Order: sequence, then structure tokens, then C-alpha cells
Amino acid sequence: MSRSPESKKSWLAHYGELIGAWARRTGNYHDAEDATHDAIVRVLETDTRALVNPRAYLHRSVHNRLIDTHRQSKLLELVPLHELDEGEHPLLTDPDAAARTSQLLASLKAGLAELPLKCRQVFLWHRLEGYSQEEIAQKLGISVNMVEKYMIRAVRHLRDRLQNHAPH
Repeated sequence: MSRSPESKKSWLAHYGELIGAWARRTGNYHDAEDATHDAIVRVLETDTRALVNPRAYLHRSVHNRLIDTHRQSKLLELVPLHELDEGEHPLLTDPDAAARTSQLLASLKAGLAELPLKCRQVFLWHRLEGYSQEEIAQKLGISVNMVEKYMIRAVRHLRDRLQNHAPH
């Protein structure tokens, strides 16, 4: 739905007020500007004719966006194991670590061997080789939907097969 220029101007009239108010409250002009921009864009993209108090709606939207930003900044950064340098990999130093690792590897090999050939190939190409599902579909001459089904089947099977190796 397209809005008239007057409607857009009325929403944008709050822009400076929102940035100023939230920059003072948070002490961070850039976060206030980003949150205000996101709130204004969201309002312009949706039908807001039913709003009783657009100014209050915008203030609440900016407030919620700033809370989301704060929460996201407090989360720990997660890095996949394969992206870590060799020296940054976690080490198991207890005496049973080597035995547990070889048992896990043997169970993984057995679990993979139990899968049908195409299912196993899809899993290995996607998880180990890094091929996209589209690339795998082209290589095997099957649909992307079928690749997804093979991946789901493989992951479920391996999860069940390796369940007794999970830490308690």
C-alpha cells in the first residue's frame, strides 16, 4: 500500500525528536539513530492508520529496538569449531579422552555406513565439504527439497546413533 507524501512527512517529523530523546537516555547517539531509523522504516512499511497515538507508538518501537540491541550485545560471540585456529580448539585432558574420542569416531563411522548412499553423500558433501544444497541437488540430479529431506534423515539418524556419547 502506498502512502501519500503528507503521511510520510508526518511520520518523519518525529525523527529528530526521537533521536534526541533516546540519545539523551542511552548516551549513545548512533544506537538511538539506528533504532529510530528502524522504527520509522517499520512504520512506513506497514498500515498504521489504526494507531491512536503514532508518537507513542514510535517511542515504544525505538525503546524496544534499543533493548534488543542491548541484549544482543550482551550475548557471547559464538564461533563454529571449524573456524577456530588449531591452537584454539578445546582440549580434553582427562585420561579417558582418547578412548571416548575413538569410540565416538567408530560410532560415527558406523552410523554413516547405515545410511543409504545418497543420504550419506548429501550429509558428507554439505557438512564436511561445504557444498550448498543447490550444488548438491545439481550434482546428484535431484531436487533441493530431496536434498533437505536427506539431510534431515541423516541428522536424525546420527543424533539417535550418537546419543549415548552426549555429555550427561
